[in-house]
Amino acid sequence: MKDTLTKIVNVAVQKFGVEYVEVRAQKLFKSMLTLKEERIEAAKEGIENGAALRVLVNGAWGFASVGSFDTEILENAVSDACKMAKAASLKLKNPIKLVESKGFEDNVLAKPKKDPSKISIEDKIGTTLTLAKTVLRYDNRIKGCTIDYLDLVGTNYFINSEGTYIEQDKLYVWSRILATAKENNVFTFSREEVGSTAGYEVFDVETPEVVGERVAKRAVDQLKAKIPKGGTFPAVLGPNVVGVFVHEAFGHLAEADLTLSGSILMDKLGKKVASDVVTIYDDGTVEGAFGSFKYDDEGIPARKTLLVKNGVVVGLMHNRETAQKFNAEPTGNARAEDFRVEPIIRMRNTFMAPKDNSFEELIEDLKFGYYFKSFRGGQANLDGTFQVGIQEGYEIVKGEVSEPVRNASISGNTLETLHKVDAVGKDFELWPGRCGKGQTAFVCDGGPHIRVREVLVGGGA
Repeated sequence: MKDTLTKIVNVAVQKFGVEYVEVRAQKLFKSMLTLKEERIEAAKEGIENGAALRVLVNGAWGFASVGSFDTEILENAVSDACKMAKAASLKLKNPIKLVESKGFEDNVLAKPKKDPSKISIEDKIGTTLTLAKTVLRYDNRIKGCTIDYLDLVGTNYFINSEGTYIEQDKLYVWSRILATAKENNVFTFSREEVGSTAGYEVFDVETPEVVGERVAKRAVDQLKAKIPKGGTFPAVLGPNVVGVFVHEAFGHLAEADLTLSGSILMDKLGKKVASDVVTIYDDGTVEGAFGSFKYDDEGIPARKTLLVKNGVVVGLMHNRETAQKFNAEPTGNARAEDFRVEPIIRMRNTFMAPKDNSFEELIEDLKFGYYFKSFRGGQANLDGTFQVGIQEGYEIVKGEVSEPVRNASISGNTLETLHKVDAVGKDFELWPGRCGKGQTAFVCDGGPHIRVREVLVGGGA
């Protein structure tokens, strides 16, 4: 593969005179399953091979992708990319420049105990069926269960005209379990995700029986929950909710391409946006985490990036292009879903750093408030407004966790809410998930339990 890709780089430089060229190639084996109740709705296995070529000509990008490693086809793709770049450069006001990066070579190997590509599709179906049976047979009030399963195994290849060549194994195992329950006219919903970059052995820890029962129990328990009072209240947020809040409400604002597009952080670098107890990282180096890797899709080493330190914005997530614009270092956040698309700035493992409070200390002073343990979904806007749905929550009464509530949500302005974080726990959890930004990326988010002095809670009148 190296000889082929080197030849294409030489053609781009010598024949077409590009300023910069990179080629990303992939050889991947992929499995996908969908079960509804105990029926297999879809089962697919296949190989996804291809290459992406990106060139910089006259300060403009050109991009092409092909599902082949044939030299002639790749050379034609380089030609097409160069034509696109030249056409784009005619209307370009500000030529693109990349921050400098040293060339190097590396070979990154995955070493799973259980390689998903060596597990038969029958065994994968067996795992997901066990999950479904565990959920559906937990209680007769469980009415539905949908399970999605995905694994990716293979190698990514990266080469550029600056002397970098990387072979990097890729391994993801992921599953999402959704359950619904009904009693009288009350419907409830429960979801959970399992994700690992270690191997299929994740199901030896997060076994189908354990995960299935956890999902089903949450759905059933919520049937007896009441609608929360609507209004502004103090709240303790669990790591699962903290993660999605940090990811959706703050993380996207700190992706430098979206910052440049008008996020509220554009003029906030070096300024205080949160209380003193808030420190936020995006880290691509957490061992085994779902958003971890050694090199991003521009060949930049992953690193631990400090975004907020003691309430002050100190950094953003960059690719080589935005790093040049901000006079910063690239952070290893350029990621592409596959060879068909260009890399864009994406989060990896995004979290709030723990401090020193116990859970008991977070709730003991609250006469009335809420404990929101698990999220249902979340969204945010560039203006800093956000909403997070809650799938598992409880009242806090006189410093004690009390009755469950259902169909709750929290919303508000990100920066105002971050300023109201007045205590941060000493525990820490990361949760796997998938993030959409035109492309899908595997990520983790999380943190400790935190307390917010007040947040707008959606509920009854």
